[in-house]
Amino acid sequence: MLVRDAIGYALADMGVSTVFGVVGSGNFHFTNAMIERGARFVAARHEGGAATMADAYARMSGEVGVLSLHQGCGYTNAITGIAEAAKSNTPLLVLTAEATEPTSNFFIDQEGIGNGVGAVSMRVRSPLTALDDVTRAFNLCRDGQRTVVLNVPLDVQDMPFQGDTAKRTYVRPAAPQPASDEVARFAELILSAERPVFVAGRGSRSRGSKEAVQVLAEQAGALVATSAVARGMFNDDPWSIDVSGGFSSPLTAELIAGADLIVGFGCALNMWTMRHGKLIAEDASVVQIDTNPTAIGRHRDVTLGLFGGVAETAKATSAWLEARGMTHREGYRTAEVKSRIETGLRWNQVAFDDESGDGLIDPRTLSATLNTMLPTERIVSVDSGNFLGYPSMYLDVPDEHGFCFTQAFQSVGLGLATGLGAALAQPRRLPVVACGDGGFLMGISELETAVRLKLPLLVVVYNDSMYGAEVHHFGTDGPPLDSVTFPDTDIAAIARGYGCEAATVRNVTDLHPVESWLAADPDRPFVIDAKIVSREGSWWLQEAFGH
Repeated sequence: MLVRDAIGYALADMGVSTVFGVVGSGNFHFTNAMIERGARFVAARHEGGAATMADAYARMSGEVGVLSLHQGCGYTNAITGIAEAAKSNTPLLVLTAEATEPTSNFFIDQEGIGNGVGAVSMRVRSPLTALDDVTRAFNLCRDGQRTVVLNVPLDVQDMPFQGDTAKRTYVRPAAPQPASDEVARFAELILSAERPVFVAGRGSRSRGSKEAVQVLAEQAGALVATSAVARGMFNDDPWSIDVSGGFSSPLTAELIAGADLIVGFGCALNMWTMRHGKLIAEDASVVQIDTNPTAIGRHRDVTLGLFGGVAETAKATSAWLEARGMTHREGYRTAEVKSRIETGLRWNQVAFDDESGDGLIDPRTLSATLNTMLPTERIVSVDSGNFLGYPSMYLDVPDEHGFCFTQAFQSVGLGLATGLGAALAQPRRLPVVACGDGGFLMGISELETAVRLKLPLLVVVYNDSMYGAEVHHFGTDGPPLDSVTFPDTDIAAIARGYGCEAATVRNVTDLHPVESWLAADPDRPFVIDAKIVSREGSWWLQEAFGH
C-alpha cells in the first residue's frame, strides 16, 4: 500500500463521509481511496466553489468538512474559500497535493499561503509518520474548530507506507472551565442587572450550550438573541428577540440598546453584531465568554471576560445562583416586553411602503412574499452584497441549522456554492440561495453542479444590474460608475441553458411558477431573476462603510 492510499483510507475510517473538490493528477489517488472506503465525492466545477461547499457543509452538518485539491493552481483557486473558512473557525480539512521541486510549474509556498490566510499549515512528513500527521490534522479541525491545510508532497504520496495501519484514537479535550472567582463576578453582575440581554454566537452551537444558556437566561430574567451566523437558535424560546446587529428589527435594536447588561456567549461582539457599538448603552456592563482568550476584548472593551466553554460557564453560573436561592428573576421579562415581542418583533410584522413599479419589484416585497410561499423546513444561504439583508431579515429559518452565512471575509460570489454545501448537509430541507446578479455570475459554474446533483435548489437573484454596494457607496453625484454598472442580463435564459427552471420576476404575480415547481417534487434547481428596485444603499452597508 502506498502513502496516498493509506491517507484516504484513514480519513474514511475516521468518519469522513463527504469530500468536495476538483480532481487533478496530484489528488487523484487519495481521493479515490476515500471513495473506495465509502466516502461520497462531490465534484465541483471550480476549486473555489468546492472550498465554499465544504465550508458550508461543515457549518450545517456538524462534521469536519473535507476539501481535496490538486497542487499549485488547484490550491490557489480555492484560497478565497479557505480564507472565509479560516476566519469563521470552520472545522475544515484542506487535503492538497504539494509539489516540492522548485523546477515544477506547480511549485509555490503552499505552507506560507495557508498560514497567511489564517489557516493552520501542516504536512505529511514521511511514510512512517503519514497516519499520525493526518490524524493530528483531522483532530485539530474537529476539536480545535480550525481550518487546517494538510500538504501531501507528491514524492511522499508515491512511497510505500511504512507505518502502523491501526486506527489512531485521541480523546477529545474538554472545554475549559471558567475560574470560580470570575463566575462569582459574572453572577454578581447578573444580580445587579435589571435588563440583561444574552447574545449567542457560533461558539454556542456546541452540544448542550443552547440549553445551558436558556436556563441561565431564565434565572437572570434575560432576553436572548443571536449573532447573524447563529440565527434561529432560540426560535423556540418565547423570550427570543432574534438577531442582534445590522439585521435587527427596530424593536430588537431598541431592546438591546436598552439593556444594562450584555453578555456575549461565543460571540465576537464585533461591529456587525453591535452596530459599531450603537447597541451598547453607555452605562451597560459587557461580558464576553469564549474558549479563545485572544478573542475576548478584541473588538471592544469588556467589563468582564471569561475564558471558558459556553455550556461550562453557563452551568457554573447557574449553579452559583441556585446555591443562593436564585432560580428565577423577572428582569427584562416583563409582560409589556412580552406583548411587544409577540406583536412587533419580526421584520415581516413591520409595515413598509411597497416601491414596486416600472417593471421592478421591491426586494422587501419579493422576500416577504417568498417567505409565505416556501415551506417552513428550509435552509437559507446568502451571498454578500447590498441586497443581503433582505433575505436575511424576511426569510424565516426553522433553527440555527437553517441559515448559512459565509460573510467573515465579505467576499462576493460565494453564495451559490454555499447553498450547495448547505443543501447536502441538510437534505430534508428546501435549500434557498440568495445572490446579487454580480455574485451569481461570479459563481455560476456551480449551477451545473446543482443540476448534475439534481438538487431542488431555489436560487433568488436580486438583480439590479450593478455591484450595488459600490454604486451606492460612491453615489450618483460622485465619480463615473461605468466600472460597476452593467447592461441588463437575462439570467433566467442563462439558467435554462444550464438545465434549470427559471422565471423573470418583475411583480408578485411572476412568482406563480415557483409554486408550481414546489408542488412538483422538484429534482432540479429553479432560478428567479428578480429585477429589483435598488435606489439607495442599505443601512447595514452604510454602517460598514462608515457613512
